[in-house]
Amino acid sequence: MRRKAAKSTAAEPQLSRRERQIMDILYAAGRATGAGILERLPDRPSYSTVRTILRVLERKGHVRHVEENLRYVYLPTVQAAEARQSALERVIRTFFDGSAKLAAAAFLDPKAFSLSKDELDELAQMVEQARKKAK
Repeated sequence: MRRKAAKSTAAEPQLSRRERQIMDILYAAGRATGAGILERLPDRPSYSTVRTILRVLERKGHVRHVEENLRYVYLPTVQAAEARQSALERVIRTFFDGSAKLAAAAFLDPKAFSLSKDELDELAQMVEQARKKAK
């Protein structure tokens, strides 16, 4: 049964590709300076472009900064778990027509992912728990 995915949340108003790349870097690192972010970006833009995008992300409420040793250090304001849920919902809406079942089936495809027996057992337990909650 298809379930409509939730609408955009505070964790995911529309972000540009570059904004999303910067947010990915911040989530992976936890915190970073503009220069540190620039080093990790593909197709490196200029430093002033990174600083401008960080100001935009700050204005949108996605990041905040603290000053350390005369440098701005940027941190995400949205918890990683909330951002992860939002990103997953966006992927399911975009690529799986809102169907969590189709998305789960894609993860179970052995051509796409190699899951160990232990991982498959854990997933089976999660499915069983979800069944119990659904009753």
